[in-house]
Amino acid sequence: MGDRSPKSTQKNASQKQARTNVEAQRKQSLITSQQATKAKAAAAKRK
Repeated sequence: MGDRSPKSTQKNASQKQARTNVEAQRKQSLITSQQATKAKAAAAKRK
C-alpha cells in the first residue's frame, strides 16, 4: 500500500501534472517544427 497522506497525494498530483505539461510542450514543439519545415518548402517552391 502506498502513502495516502495529503502531502504525498499533492506531490504525486503535481508530478503527474508536470509530466503532462512536458509532454504537451514536446508535442507542440514538434508541430511547430513541422509547420516551419512546410513553410520553408512552400517558399522554396514559389521561387
